[in-house]
Amino acid sequence: MTRVLLPCLAATFLAGASPAAAHPVPFSYLDVRLEAGAIDVTLVAHVVDIAHDLGIDRPESLLNARVLDARGDAVTALFAARFRLTADGKTLAQPRWDAPEALPGRQSVRLHARYAATRTPGLLAIDAALFPYDPNHQTFVNVYEKDALTQAILDRNRTRLEYFSGSRQGTLAVLRRFVPAGVHHILIGPDHLLFLVGLLLLGGSLRQLAFVVSAFTVAHSVTLSLAALNLVTAPARIIEPAIALSIVYVGADNLMVSGGRDVRAWIAFGFGFIHGFGFANVLREMDLPRRALGWSLFSFNVGVEIGQLLVVAAVATAFAALRSRSEIAGRRLAYAGSIVVIAAGAFWFFERVFFPGGIA
Repeated sequence: MTRVLLPCLAATFLAGASPAAAHPVPFSYLDVRLEAGAIDVTLVAHVVDIAHDLGIDRPESLLNARVLDARGDAVTALFAARFRLTADGKTLAQPRWDAPEALPGRQSVRLHARYAATRTPGLLAIDAALFPYDPNHQTFVNVYEKDALTQAILDRNRTRLEYFSGSRQGTLAVLRRFVPAGVHHILIGPDHLLFLVGLLLLGGSLRQLAFVVSAFTVAHSVTLSLAALNLVTAPARIIEPAIALSIVYVGADNLMVSGGRDVRAWIAFGFGFIHGFGFANVLREMDLPRRALGWSLFSFNVGVEIGQLLVVAAVATAFAALRSRSEIAGRRLAYAGSIVVIAAGAFWFFERVFFPGGIA
């Protein structure tokens, strides 16, 4: 009895498990080719995914040409609703898709379409959330432009790919994206700003301040570039506390200086390397386009410098105006400001070392 019962139970278990194992490869494949006057799109999807979303009981039936022809409009409509191309901020009108084609060897269906484009877009956004029912589903994207190939994977957490073309329009699109991002980052980064303000508290001639700012720029540009290109890496758990300590050091140096040699340029240069790694950590989170990595890095750096110069010009002008009215007020400002700089830097250091997730 046992010899008969065990095989039966095993057969029942395997029969129940077979639907779960029927779709071992939850992938789709999307090829996008940028051509003169057109954008060519080819999509390959597994019949199990298509059948699930169309309510078809037998996925393999879609490999039959007659069945696929009958379901062609439904298959096309399914993908047209979940796939979108946006060129330079303008959503492209849906084209006429070719009739779906069965690929029995891959257990898949292929669709093809051509989008009209008067010119190669600078920024092409690809939105594809093809099969949201499956949390493990991935879409492998290949973007072809002349001899260049850019690859990416879209899934439930990332449904958009932004591609910057190699054209002049692509370069301009990179500049429009990353220059404002650099300005925005420096203006909302209180630690970087406070470091700069601390360097300006003692005042000085235009030539002295230019040396200080230039030294900081050169240093952080070097480490920003090296880190963004993944040539040198530095963990945020070390860099962020080190940035806080640099602020403390600037404030302390202001209090200890007594008419000696002005070494602020050297301080800015030395600690600028550390701040560059901080900028790079932010830049990496922005998902830099590999195709336009050099231009995006350059653009972000330019934006940082523009924001930095805006702050320096405003703060230095205000401090100079105060000193011109009263030398005593200028000295008091430098002293009180340095105390504030030290306190803020010490607080950030304590927070980043002992409460890296933030103090609740």
